Amino acid sequence: MKNLFTLLSMLLLFCSSPLLAQSDGTLSGTVLDEKEQPVGFVNVAVLDASTAKVVTGAIADMEGRFQINTPAAGKYQLKISALGYAETQTEPFEVTGTGFSKDFGKLQVKSDAQTLTEVQVQTMRPTVTTHPDKMVVSVEGTAMASGSTAYEVLAQSPGVWIDQDGNLQLNGKAGVQVMLNGKRSFLSGKELQNLLQGMSAENIKDLELITNPSSKYDAEGASGIININLKKPQQAAMNGSVYGGYQYNNLSSYTAGTELSHKSGKWNSFGSLDFAKSMRYRDAKMDRVFMSEDGSKSTFDQTGYEEVARLQPSLRIGTDYDLNAQHSIGAMANLNFNSTENLFRTDSYLRNANAADDLFIHSLNSSDETYGNGTLNLHYLGKLDTLGTTLSADLDYVHITSRDDASFRNNYMPLSTPTEQTLELLLSENPTSYDIYSAKVDFAKLLGKTTKLELGAKASHVTSNNELRFYETSDGRQVPDPNRSNHFIYKEDIYAAYANVSASLGKKWTVQGGLRAEQTESSGNSLTKNQKTDRSYLDLFPSLFVQQKVSDNYQIGYKYSRRINRPNYQHLNPFIFFLDPFTSAQGNPELKPQYVNSYEVTQTLKQTYNLVLGYAETQNFIAEVPTQNPEDNTTVFKQQNVKNLKSATATLVVPVRVSNKWEFSNNLMTMYREFTNLNGDQIIVNDKVTVIAQTNHNVMLPYGLRLEINGGYQSPAVYGLYSIEDQMWVDAGLKRDFLNDKLTMTLNVTDIFKGRVMNVEANLNGNINAIEQYHGARSVRLNLRYRFNKGTAFQSKKRNVNLDELNRTGGN
Repeated sequence: MKNLFTLLSMLLLFCSSPLLAQSDGTLSGTVLDEKEQPVGFVNVAVLDASTAKVVTGAIADMEGRFQINTPAAGKYQLKISALGYAETQTEPFEVTGTGFSKDFGKLQVKSDAQTLTEVQVQTMRPTVTTHPDKMVVSVEGTAMASGSTAYEVLAQSPGVWIDQDGNLQLNGKAGVQVMLNGKRSFLSGKELQNLLQGMSAENIKDLELITNPSSKYDAEGASGIININLKKPQQAAMNGSVYGGYQYNNLSSYTAGTELSHKSGKWNSFGSLDFAKSMRYRDAKMDRVFMSEDGSKSTFDQTGYEEVARLQPSLRIGTDYDLNAQHSIGAMANLNFNSTENLFRTDSYLRNANAADDLFIHSLNSSDETYGNGTLNLHYLGKLDTLGTTLSADLDYVHITSRDDASFRNNYMPLSTPTEQTLELLLSENPTSYDIYSAKVDFAKLLGKTTKLELGAKASHVTSNNELRFYETSDGRQVPDPNRSNHFIYKEDIYAAYANVSASLGKKWTVQGGLRAEQTESSGNSLTKNQKTDRSYLDLFPSLFVQQKVSDNYQIGYKYSRRINRPNYQHLNPFIFFLDPFTSAQGNPELKPQYVNSYEVTQTLKQTYNLVLGYAETQNFIAEVPTQNPEDNTTVFKQQNVKNLKSATATLVVPVRVSNKWEFSNNLMTMYREFTNLNGDQIIVNDKVTVIAQTNHNVMLPYGLRLEINGGYQSPAVYGLYSIEDQMWVDAGLKRDFLNDKLTMTLNVTDIFKGRVMNVEANLNGNINAIEQYHGARSVRLNLRYRFNKGTAFQSKKRNVNLDELNRTGGN
């Protein structure tokens, strides 16, 4: 590793050299429409000025930017063409040699009114697009997003998988970092699920899946980053919309909301208000086998039904102000709240070797939870010169509070004497709060024409205050139970700095290298048990990306990065949470961070088809381990560091355009995962080859109807000590616009064949823990959205591709 750091340092010094400015030249620029908004994915062709034949060319990216290697000496002109826009050509220009470079700046295209009239309804944008460093999933305007939550949309994205605990995985690896508008959410586990399940997909523009981030991103996130870009309207004057929806999945849910934006002069302000009453249920079946040392066996069989009712209001507001053409400031605030009522009813049979000891247990667990999440961001962006030098800064504050009051009612009935029943009532209170502070600054500067230097620093502080109070009931009185109660405070400070250099090495090669350093200071303190765990460690996280252009139709990229996953705050909490009299979950303050070294080779054919080969090795992998005790037939689920995880993946992305009325994207991922754990002196290996296939179809039907179909299949898999059976799903949606595209109606059906059933099993020396559960994913949804405006013509088909907000935050 020391040699790797030395090599990386030499690379950084080399890439910073002004000699790189002598590399071959490029033709570059940005394509904008009449409103100065970027036009993404346009065709930019280089024509021979005398014959008008195409010599070379490229497709602009999402932001309308293009870069083409300079052709041989001669006279040329650019031709820009895009569906819905009039064809545009530049004035002829002369190339004096391969070292010639020309920046065309802003190239404007005009809407073709006749073309727009003819194809306005028929035009479809790609749902999934691939870039050298990420995959982008379009959400805005899709039928499947209407009435969905951010959590549900993520579950349908390529390479994203939800494990048995509801946590996100990316490309077969746990430890996903979720960002909002390029800013880290700092949440994980239950808190992250609460945030995503309370966020309407109506407000999402697109998702960025970044499996191998550069050093400018936080090192947190072993499997990569999912960046959720929220909508930020760019049209002038006042624009907005209102929506409402209904969902039925054996229970009834409702959604409603509005968004409003106003852009005038130097001000650009926006806001959205959403409200949802969501109902969900879970059918569960659990079978356990306990093996004693003398060979005797006992079993625990349970069936359960859970119903959750949640009220979710949320508010998002923000404003930006341009101090002048070079400097701007802004502020954003997000407020999320939910109130949840949870009812979990179980019937359990405990059978032992001695039939006289067999028990039937009827349990009724209920809880009332309130959750609030408030975030505030202040940001600054400065363009220090006309050559691309920028300085940005962000200040963030996050405050989260929750309170969960629960009751556990258990009725024990011996099967041999059913009349002898025992009643038990246990109560608990769990107030929790998080305070998160973060400050960062980022600087970027061009070194010559082909080299870019990025520098940055960041500091963050987190305080988690978590208390769990248990009470037993006696004669109608609540008696504190000190053996089960606990008060835990966790504090964490992270100080980080990074350097990142990217450069073009001639026509064929581009390279990017970076190094990030993070100093972590953490302290976990159990006030009740007087236990304290302090940690202090410095880590270095190198990254290296090399892109080779073999030809205009074939590129190959090589990527390496080292990343970390620190334990979730709630997993460090030593509390014991009871699920039923024989099942509990316990935190582990001794958890250590897990580290992953990730390698990828990405091949791109015709700028459309992608094959990604990846390998990653994770040390101190954090996984859930069930511990079964045959003496009292109890099971405790606990997060532990297993020895390691090795994973290899191959991902194929194949978009197909059958016609201008039918296109679909296909994603096929094959992954091998090998989990190694120690059970005493015994090495346990759990491995499996798994295939995940997904296809997403967009079809334009008669009468202005748009059909979307999403289907997928996952073959048997493994995770930690668990084996997971296969799953399949099919979702479909219809979309239709009315009133000159101001009114949109969508009808969705999800999990049509009820294939999202989760079956998992762990077998450790004959001790079996098998769980089957279904989260009520099959549903029907109807949504309506009406868009309005004042002061500008309404153009629903314009695509919002401006990422100024993301650029302002600097990617963190």
